[in-house]
Amino acid sequence: QLFYSYCVWYCYLEEETVTDSVNTRELILGILMEVTKAGSYSHLVIRSVLDKYQYLEKKERAFITRVSEGTIQYMIELDYIINRFSKVKVNKMKPVIRNILRMSVYQLKYMDSVPDSAVCNEAVKLAKRKGFGSLSGFVNGVLRNISRNLSTITYPDGQKDQIQYLSVRYSMPEWIVDLWIGQFGQETTTAMLQGLLQERPVTIRMRTEDEKAVEALRADLEKQGGTLKKHPYLPYAYVIGKTDDLTQLSGFEEGAFVIQDISSMLAVEALGLPKMDNQGTLKILDICAAPGGKSMLAADILNHAGIDYMLEARDISEYKVELMQENFNRCHLNKAKAVAWDALEPDERWLGQADVVIADIPCSGLGVIGRKRDIKYKMTPQAVQDIVELQEKILKVAASYVKKGGKLLFSTCTVNKDENEAHVKWIQDTLKMIPVSLNETLPELVHSRTTQQGFIQLIPGMQDTDGFFISVFEK
Repeated sequence: QLFYSYCVWYCYLEEETVTDSVNTRELILGILMEVTKAGSYSHLVIRSVLDKYQYLEKKERAFITRVSEGTIQYMIELDYIINRFSKVKVNKMKPVIRNILRMSVYQLKYMDSVPDSAVCNEAVKLAKRKGFGSLSGFVNGVLRNISRNLSTITYPDGQKDQIQYLSVRYSMPEWIVDLWIGQFGQETTTAMLQGLLQERPVTIRMRTEDEKAVEALRADLEKQGGTLKKHPYLPYAYVIGKTDDLTQLSGFEEGAFVIQDISSMLAVEALGLPKMDNQGTLKILDICAAPGGKSMLAADILNHAGIDYMLEARDISEYKVELMQENFNRCHLNKAKAVAWDALEPDERWLGQADVVIADIPCSGLGVIGRKRDIKYKMTPQAVQDIVELQEKILKVAASYVKKGGKLLFSTCTVNKDENEAHVKWIQDTLKMIPVSLNETLPELVHSRTTQQGFIQLIPGMQDTDGFFISVFEK
């Protein structure tokens, strides 16, 4: 897989390596080819390209990011539009031509700053540059026809086929739309689909209460044209807007802040760590910890509360474990240790020993589609069923580590009752654990009819978070 990805990437960027100028549209095409043909994850490919071409102007980097992410995000709608104006259907086109048309239609529909004529001309040049000069006329004809008629395109009739309409309108596979309507109803599903298309801001957690550190970060951001504002849910959470490389900001190397989503912070808050009644050292085990945000927040909460603890954060990947330990060291969390361990493999040393087990377990990831846009194309109904079975195996092992009176945090980054609510009942019936009310630990702004029952499903478009599920149980 890695070798194939490299070959694809090399072929599409070969010309760039021997010229002084960088064609941003060619970079975008390379990204799209690697994601759609080689099956690579879009956020990783885009990050890799931006890292490689750090010398590009901020405007060019922003253009690469927006067109790449937008094309992937709206691919179902873009294919629908192309099929309305092309005699050759999208799935019959050569992959290069298909992706040139997709990225071009995205610019025509969603980027007013790029003139339609420029979009068409650049697409033709790119087709020729990639050896498809014979198809340049086809590319030109389809795009100019679309640009002339874009405002008159008709979408599927929502009255006749609600699922197809929502699928095309919000670029979501039909099986996911069908799943959500069946579980949450049309109104909530529509709100969620809208929420997932909105730009997801970057959130950070300030580890210090020193206002000088906050102001230094704000000043640093403003120099780059960025912004910093408080998130309404938690006092230490901030939203960053319009910035490029967060690791270069004031305070990052010193560990003044960490990059962490607000839903991940809420999950740790749900445990009520400062109020835990424990004699001696609190033992915490995070069984699927990478990238380590929850472990770091738990450690900071306990440090601020003056509670002695030891924390072990695990992941199956040696590479991710190394990154976690680097973050622990950077933030001077000396009582936190990163360990490579398979969450499915029982560890006798921890049986019945943990005061807290954090189990943010593998899931379908449907709640973070707004950030990882290609998840919706990779996931399938069968894959979801396989994940449900895997989750139960992991939860059995996780529960065995919890001592009597201890707590289990079960969370996922998905919106699917089969992976979430169904497991709340399963944990009670099979693992004999008791749900703990979240009303006393979570901020009132996110309270719902289920928080008293020990769980909450956060839904993008309805809460200011990703799609995330949080539940807490006691043994």
